[in-house]
Amino acid sequence: MIFTVLLVLFVTIPILEIALLLNVKEFIGFGNTLVLVVATAVLGAWLARWQGLRQIGLIQKELETGRMPAPQLLDGVLILIAGVVLLTPGLITDAAGFFLLLPPGRAVIKRIVKRAIEKKMNSGTIDVVSWEE
Repeated sequence: MIFTVLLVLFVTIPILEIALLLNVKEFIGFGNTLVLVVATAVLGAWLARWQGLRQIGLIQKELETGRMPAPQLLDGVLILIAGVVLLTPGLITDAAGFFLLLPPGRAVIKRIVKRAIEKKMNSGTIDVVSWEE
């Protein structure tokens, strides 16, 4: 199931990206399209780095107080994913990356992940590991 979804995404998204970039090129020209793609990659990489470093600081603060930084770790993973997709040329992946860089966007994804984990835990298809010693 997950393999099929990933296969469809890895085939569909590049085709959609190319089609969108060709349409944008017709509207604003090749040079402007190229500048747009490069600018979003540079801006996205800078924002991902900035937010990633900030997140590391928040994780360290949680660890210093003896708390497990689970929400901060998930934010860090989402910021890392955002950085990767922002470095991928294309406007659709850029939109997804910027969505993940914004705290409200991450909150949406975190709610979805939390619900999925709770559903698996309630159905007994995932083992719960205790972090307590």
